[in-house]
Amino acid sequence: MILNILTILFLLLSLWINNSAVSIFLGIFLALLFRIPDNYFVKRYGSKILQTGIVFLGGSLSVSSVYETNADFFVWITFYVFLAFGLVLFLGKIIGINEKLTYLLASGTSICGGTAIASVAPSIRAKSEDLTAAITIIFILNAIAVLLFPLANEYLELSDRQFGAWVALAIHDTASVVGAASSVSETSVEVSATLKVARTLWIVPLVIFSSWLYRSKKDSFGLPVFVIFFIVAVALNTLFNPSEIVVSYLKLTNEVCLLTGLFCIGTQINKENLMKLQIKPVVVACISWTLIIPTSLFLVLSL
Repeated sequence: MILNILTILFLLLSLWINNSAVSIFLGIFLALLFRIPDNYFVKRYGSKILQTGIVFLGGSLSVSSVYETNADFFVWITFYVFLAFGLVLFLGKIIGINEKLTYLLASGTSICGGTAIASVAPSIRAKSEDLTAAITIIFILNAIAVLLFPLANEYLELSDRQFGAWVALAIHDTASVVGAASSVSETSVEVSATLKVARTLWIVPLVIFSSWLYRSKKDSFGLPVFVIFFIVAVALNTLFNPSEIVVSYLKLTNEVCLLTGLFCIGTQINKENLMKLQIKPVVVACISWTLIIPTSLFLVLSL
């Protein structure tokens, strides 16, 4: 009963404050106060709510705007995916963590966080403890990113477009990319979401390659459903050219879903999983991210 009341109060507070970093850390604070059951609604539907918001964002974008955004960055997104993947594999080999955990961390770092990790895990027959460790590490870094990047931009003073591109390249998970961008402007959100979806499309060749590499022929794969709906939403916007009022409601719905989803994702921090983490995979993830952040910033500033 108390958990239900505090969940609603914290969620309403996050919507009222209207700040993505506050939303996710209110969720973390709630999770540290209570042991939240796995079937509790904030854990079951958090990612889906946030992904729904991204779909509504797609409804406010046209094909031409998506093309203009991706045209300058497509080559760099491709370069980044291969660079980040190879970097994590190299660090994992040097530091000495097991092959499949390294592979999961590389997938999450280079493409789209937990979504990529969960998609690749069956193809490589990853152990459940490796899957849990990889998702936990990537999630912690994502939570930090939602706070870190907007604060860094106060000193860097990037344009809205540059900031959106930077977070799309440097942050692992789509939710945290959009969450960080929302602290700056709508333009940053649109740029970051569009570029991040393009990066997420690399899930398909990654799973195909992983299935071949580990000779797992029976496992199925596909794009995340929200990516497909995002593309459909962009197509519908282009086809019907909605009025400014409709677009404003779509953006408002996106904002509410974003804040709610970030709060729910914050509640997924698990004290038990944190205690089980080993230092080596954390070091690999942190070193790779420390190298990726300035590299992606340099790429954005050079364009």
